[in-house]
Amino acid sequence: MKVILLQDVKSLGKKGDIVEVNEGYGRNFIIPKKLGVEANGKNLNDIKLKKANEEKLAAERLLEAQEYAKVVESKSVVVKIKVGEGGKIFGSVSSKEIAEEAKAQHDLVLDKKKIQLAEPIKSLGTVKVPVKLHPKVTAELTVNVVEE
Repeated sequence: MKVILLQDVKSLGKKGDIVEVNEGYGRNFIIPKKLGVEANGKNLNDIKLKKANEEKLAAERLLEAQEYAKVVESKSVVVKIKVGEGGKIFGSVSSKEIAEEAKAQHDLVLDKKKIQLAEPIKSLGTVKVPVKLHPKVTAELTVNVVEE
C-alpha cells in the first residue's frame, strides 16, 4: 500500500514523502493517527498542488527579501553613545540599539536577532553590519557610531 505522509514518521520518512507500507500498518496505524493518507489520484494531485503553492510562496518571500535588502543597504543608521575623556567609550552598541535606531530614523523593521554582530561595537566610526533577512539574503547596514 502506498501512503503519502502528512507528518514526519520515524524510520519511515518525512512529511510529503510517498512510501510503501504493509496494508495493515497503513490502515490500522498511519491513516487513523492522521500520520498519512492513502496515495490515490486525488490525494497525489492535492499534494502536488500544495507543493507548487509552497514553492511559489517561497519564491515570493525571496524576492521580497532581495528588494528589502536593497532598501536596507541604501540607508545609514547613526547611533549616539557617551564618550569620556580621551575618546573612551562608555559601554558598547548592541544589535538591539541598532534595530531601535533603524526603526526610529528610517522606519526599517529589523529583528535584533537577525542583526549579526560578532561582538558589540566598542569604537566610534562607521561599521558595516550584516543583517540576515532571509536564509539566502544578507544585507549590509551601515552603522555610524558618533559621540553624544
